[in-house]
Amino acid sequence: MKVKEIMERAGMTQTGRAIAYIKDALDEVNIISETHITTQRMDINENQRFYSVPNDCLKILDIRCKHHNNDDSKYRSIPRSIYEPTIVDEDGN
Repeated sequence: MKVKEIMERAGMTQTGRAIAYIKDALDEVNIISETHITTQRMDINENQRFYSVPNDCLKILDIRCKHHNNDDSKYRSIPRSIYEPTIVDEDGN
């Protein structure tokens, strides 16, 4: 759809204002809906604490694992820690 068609439907005559409204709307849509989301599945290993994250990763939205706080073999989200841990890190990291 072209700007002229949008202006006709909205009953606008000012092109500059219409373009500003369209840009604002696109910004709001971009904020509301996440785009370019991919799912990465990794196996966890016993006694391994650190894992490498892909280089193209910008934001981790959720981490889930099987049998976390349940016995029925379902995947559940692991809660995020907000505060510094009170237990001393033996690895020094």
